[in-house]
Amino acid sequence: MGMPEGIKISSYTLDDLLGPLNEVEEKYAPPKIFVSGDMPIPLPSPRCAVIGSRKASPEGLKASSEIVKTLVKRGVIIVSGLAEGIDTSAHETAIEEGGDTIAVLGTSLDRVYPQKNECLQEIIMRNYLAISQFPTGHPTQPKNFVIRNRLMALISDASIIVEAGDTSGSLHQGWEALRLGRPLFIWKSILENSSLTWPKKMLQYGAMVLSDPEEVMDVLPSRGRILKVAP
Repeated sequence: MGMPEGIKISSYTLDDLLGPLNEVEEKYAPPKIFVSGDMPIPLPSPRCAVIGSRKASPEGLKASSEIVKTLVKRGVIIVSGLAEGIDTSAHETAIEEGGDTIAVLGTSLDRVYPQKNECLQEIIMRNYLAISQFPTGHPTQPKNFVIRNRLMALISDASIIVEAGDTSGSLHQGWEALRLGRPLFIWKSILENSSLTWPKKMLQYGAMVLSDPEEVMDVLPSRGRILKVAP
């Protein structure tokens, strides 16, 4: 990708983005965070991550879209990881519905993965917000996407897993959210798949079944947004 013309990258600490951190957040905070976009810093709230399988089913994509539509109507900023499948659906639906979205990347901001999301990444970097803990030129490695999931859990007030198999990367974020004491929701249709082992484990550690997206609003902080003013 390189850096598109006119895009500026700024660096912050996590407390710049979120305000004062508690001990657990400080323990897991990366030393620097690189951002591009026009969302105000500190970040407005509430922010909810909508994540799931890269190889999403039609039912999963439909569920992701409906969840995001409901949350956007309630003023929630949609956070996701710009991966294929559920992540892409979450970002695109938020934009289509006139909401705000934050992409937390597993690459540095001057690189794109997957390549098919190059245009979407540039739109988010210009008009919304893209975040990475990896400096410009940092090599793209599989482990970076696992590390990215911790940052996504850190900046999200709550997380929703829409669809995921037993080896899905979304499970890393689910466990990170639980470790941080952040609300974690598992979409109801996942529980219908008796072959999956992870939902029961996460429910034992405090995850909640989500049957109506409106239920998320009960655990999110009150709306604190700075409205964009057209020039």
